[in-house]
Order: sequence, then structure tokens, then C-alpha cells
Amino acid sequence: MAFDTQTLLAEPLCRPVRPLARNGNGAIDIAVEIPADFRLLSGERLGQRQVVGRLHGKAGAPLIVVAGGISAGRFVHRTETNGLGWWSGAVSIRGPIDLSRFQVLAFDYAPEAEDGAQSVTITTHDQARLLGLILDEIGDPTVAAFVGCSYGGMIALAFAELFPARVEQLIVVSAAHRAHPQATAWRGIQRRILKLAQEAGRPEDGVALARELAMTTYRTAEEFAERFETEAPTSAGQAYPVCEYLTARGKAYRTHTTPSRWLSLSDSIDRHNVTPEAITTPVTLVGFTSDRLVPIDDIRELAARLPALFRLVEAPSLYGHDAFLKEDEAVAAILRNALKEIDQ
Repeated sequence: MAFDTQTLLAEPLCRPVRPLARNGNGAIDIAVEIPADFRLLSGERLGQRQVVGRLHGKAGAPLIVVAGGISAGRFVHRTETNGLGWWSGAVSIRGPIDLSRFQVLAFDYAPEAEDGAQSVTITTHDQARLLGLILDEIGDPTVAAFVGCSYGGMIALAFAELFPARVEQLIVVSAAHRAHPQATAWRGIQRRILKLAQEAGRPEDGVALARELAMTTYRTAEEFAERFETEAPTSAGQAYPVCEYLTARGKAYRTHTTPSRWLSLSDSIDRHNVTPEAITTPVTLVGFTSDRLVPIDDIRELAARLPALFRLVEAPSLYGHDAFLKEDEAVAAILRNALKEIDQ
């Protein structure tokens, strides 16, 4: 898929982050008005008026963009968010992405989770363009590194395809240049569950049940075998231990998002498509051999086609697609190695 970046966003000269007032934790939210003429690549208009990012860390330091799965957002760091940071294992003071050494920018994906809102057809390139608006607002700095995991890794690839002059390196974890058909099949079932629940007037139950199915694709059969007994309950219809776990995870997620937002972002994953040969930014690429959503063969194909591959890391894990959230030590070593040469 080829894009004329001049018709999307101009690429002004890169500058340092302009000074911004910060809170006591060194963080600041940045709400940027979406231009009235902004359209998604589908031609649709976003219902929301703003895109919101959050700057963490050391003011004036090199800028690292961090983006995760579709459940991630701008709250990435634990100590600034009372334990709500989605990747506190990597982003922290003296952590692998060191907030005493770097500024970190994370952002909320569109569309917002609003009750009654309709789903939209949004691509990873659209998310990259919205990120570009935030970067414009803070002075269009050079992104020293874009660290993207899962959906965030897809956005990182799309960003580098659209705006090669705005980013110096990518660290892409558990993401490829396209979605695998089997993963699309699993997500397609989730979307049909969500639609059925909406039609039945039970949207929160639909979110919970779709999340249960999603959890079976994030993790591995080996982990489930290790964690759960297979002894049958007393009678048919009662829950098995693994089902109790999944039900609990689904209930915990019921109000985390809306069906329409999940439909939009799930479809966005399956719509993702970049041309690896067009990505000239140096890339550190990380894949986990147990990942069923992003099979290691797809990671290898992407690596073979990237013209500026810096390093391909293949790692085992019990945790499948969730390994980037669970394998703290292995991921930390990769991040520290990739980021060590960035000048202060």
C-alpha cells in the first residue's frame, strides 16, 4: 500500500520538544484539537474532537514514543498513575526505558470509548497521523526511538512508512507487516460476539465474553496446561477451572471499553498493511516463537524484507503474544541494548 505523505501531513524540519509545564511527577497531558478537515483514510470523520498524549520523564531529554496493544493508552508509567500504568515493567526511573534519561510520549488511540458512538474504519496509518498531530503540538521533535508492541508495533511501522524523517529507529515487538489470517479469524469471532451482544442490549456482557475468547489467543496451550486442573465439575453447565479464570478476566474488562471502540480497533489490526521495503528507518525486530497471533514466520518475513533491519531477536516464552508484558528480564535486555547509543 503506497501513500503520498504530502497529501496527509507535511514533514516540517525536526526540532527539540518545546518547553512544557509539568506536574510534580514530571508528566503532562497534551490534548490536541483534530483539524476540521481531518479525514480517516476511509473518508470517515472521527467523532472525537481531540487526540490526547502524555509526556513522561525528563524534560528536554531525547524523546521515546511508546505504544502497546489496543488496551494500552497514554498512562504507561506506574508511579504517575497510582498503579495504572500498562507497561511499568519497562518504563520507569532507571528502568529499561529510563525516565531519568528520556522523555516518553504515549497516546490514546482513536476512537474514544464513548457510549452510543459508532464504530469507524480506522487504520494504523490513521493512528500514525494522529500521533503526528501531537508531535506537531510539542514542537515536532525528532523521535529518537519508537517502541511499539502488538498494535503499537503496527503503528510504529506505519509511522516510519509515512514519516521516515521524523523517527531515528524503531523497536517493534510482536508485530508484523500484516495480520495473519488465523488471527483475523479469531478476532472476527470476537467482533460477531460484540455485535450480537449489542443487538441483544447487553453490550457489557459482549465485551466480557469477547475478552474471554481473546485471552485464549494471547496465551499458550502450555501455560494453560501448567496452570489449570482438568478435573470435570459435578454437572454439565458448571465451570471448569480454566473457565472460571476466563470469566474473571472478562468481568474485569466489561467497562474497560465499548463494543464500538473494540470493533474499530480489532478491525484496524486486521486492516493493517505496510510495505516493508518502504521502511528505511533502522528496525530492531522482536518475535516470540510461541506467539500464535503474530507467528514467528511472519516476523521472519518482515525481517527479510526490511532494507534497514538492525537486529532480529527470536525468543521463547510460555506466554505467547503476551510475552512482551510478562518477560520483563528478556525484554529489558533488548530495550537497553537498542537504546544505549542514544545521545543525551
